[in-house]
Amino acid sequence: MLVEIPDPEVILSGIVAFLVGLFGLYLYYKIRPYVNLKKNTLDPSYVERLEYYERQLIDMKIRMDAIDMESLSVKMPESSPQIKDFSKNTQQDVPKPEPVVDIKPASHQKQEITPNLPHGDVTEYVLKLITSKPMTSRDIQVTIDRTREHTSRLMKKLFDDGYVDRNTNTKPYTYSITPKGKERISVLENNPTVV
Repeated sequence: MLVEIPDPEVILSGIVAFLVGLFGLYLYYKIRPYVNLKKNTLDPSYVERLEYYERQLIDMKIRMDAIDMESLSVKMPESSPQIKDFSKNTQQDVPKPEPVVDIKPASHQKQEITPNLPHGDVTEYVLKLITSKPMTSRDIQVTIDRTREHTSRLMKKLFDDGYVDRNTNTKPYTYSITPKGKERISVLENNPTVV
């Protein structure tokens, strides 16, 4: 096996090129803080416009999530397609689906009452909503169509009772369901008379 060793000039030129590059990088990092480069500063009107469009996109995403949740919980007839125009910022054009009501005879079972929780479907709906993914209180507020204060009180009660977990590392806080919350959902689905 023959191995050909390059000439010493070739090896030396490779080493010199490497050292020149290393010295160039060293100079670049030493000089860079002293060179006043004009940074890309955006016009404040552009920043406001970007924030406005970002809020609009977030609202559309929340509405789409709400539509997905409604389509899972309410069976719509196939003859009435749901087409929503989000270019308008009103919901008066949007037809609300009528929920399917299953009437069962009243039973004489004792109802379990959980402390600090409001009675109604909102709690169950919120717990089902955050089962799939963590959500902020703003997302939940838009989805359940309640005031910010009502949503905040509801989420605080759910957090205090241990049904949801609050992630305080992000702003705004995100809420996710706990095993106790999942247990409550399964109890409600198996026995609809328990509130």
